[in-house]
Amino acid sequence: MKKFLMTAALLALGSASAQKTQVEFWTIALAPLFNDEMNRLVAQFEKENPNVELKWVDVPASAIEQKLLAAIASGRPPAAVNLASDMVVKMVDQGALEPLTLTDAQKKVYFASPLNTFTFGDKVMGVPWYWAPKVVAYNTDIFRKAGLDPNNPPRTIQTLIAAARQIKDKTGLYGFMPNINNLNMLVLFQEAGLPIFDKTGGKAVFNSPEHVKLLQSYVDLYKQGYIPEDTMRRGFTAATELYSAGKLGMLITGPQFILRVANDNKDIYNVTKVAPYPINIAGNVIHTPLMGFVVPKGVKDKALAQKLALFLTNDVNQLQFSKVTKTTFPSTVKASTDKFFKQGGNNAIDQGKLVSSTELKKAKDLTLVYPDASKLNKVFKDNIEAAMAGQKSAKQALDDIVKAWNASL
Repeated sequence: MKKFLMTAALLALGSASAQKTQVEFWTIALAPLFNDEMNRLVAQFEKENPNVELKWVDVPASAIEQKLLAAIASGRPPAAVNLASDMVVKMVDQGALEPLTLTDAQKKVYFASPLNTFTFGDKVMGVPWYWAPKVVAYNTDIFRKAGLDPNNPPRTIQTLIAAARQIKDKTGLYGFMPNINNLNMLVLFQEAGLPIFDKTGGKAVFNSPEHVKLLQSYVDLYKQGYIPEDTMRRGFTAATELYSAGKLGMLITGPQFILRVANDNKDIYNVTKVAPYPINIAGNVIHTPLMGFVVPKGVKDKALAQKLALFLTNDVNQLQFSKVTKTTFPSTVKASTDKFFKQGGNNAIDQGKLVSSTELKKAKDLTLVYPDASKLNKVFKDNIEAAMAGQKSAKQALDDIVKAWNASL
């Protein structure tokens, strides 16, 4: 009898578990540093939704888009996915996302600018999560060896480039690894106050003499050996690795990645200081890419998926995530007023948070939305790489891109 009762109890438990709705959400490159926080979110959502069994999956940035498209094609997409703003543009272009149905009250939780980044026409295609204006982390030991003053870091793009040249000339180490791979030259144009489209928004205009001059300045640095060879292939990932290995003088980074340096190489972290990202006066803006959550096409329960996305990005959870990362900022109005963001400190992580908080007023996600984005982005990327490799002049590359874009726009 006792054995029968135990078996019945186990069957009942199994049945209860089987009745729970299995739900999955994905994030980008948060494991293992933020496992505790992600597991807290899982436990809290399950507590608020007892009929749900929630699973967290972390995916490398380089694999997230392909993995998501494959999951949608197979008919088994996750309920909510963390994507960067530029990834959202591509997914919308491919019809891979479900629009959200937010009330006015739900919209007002977020700052208007971040929410607009995920709004396409009249459709909200995602909710904003965290962001952080770029800073410059720099190795004070390398600065001293290069004859630079660690207490007087570069304040302009021009002085940053001059310091990078001096570091390479004096130490043999690279001074910096600029963010120029993929579509990042479009960002540098905008930060320099240079337009991408004409006033109607229907014609690309980024092949002016000023645009050519800016691209040429980076082509020259690349040709002269002041930029690492794998800059165009591996970009920020390689820059972070080089800096953590003590082989890069300055790291242009979101302050959240300073935590990775601390985790990878404590000695390098201990000689790291943080300075503001050099503002280009003409643009007076810092491209600050947003992370957000989207709902993929084909989810079984869209209402539950949206509920999960709103939960992950609500005021309480955004503030808690910022306190854990120590260097990211909420996209929600209420959480952003917390006194936590005005606290300084002597270590690089605290410096990064404080420096970034002072730059938030100049932060803007400069990701552009245009038709046929996937096709036009490839044209842009291929031609910029051809210019950097010396296969085309800077002018020819930009002329060719603009011609192709305007034929499609």
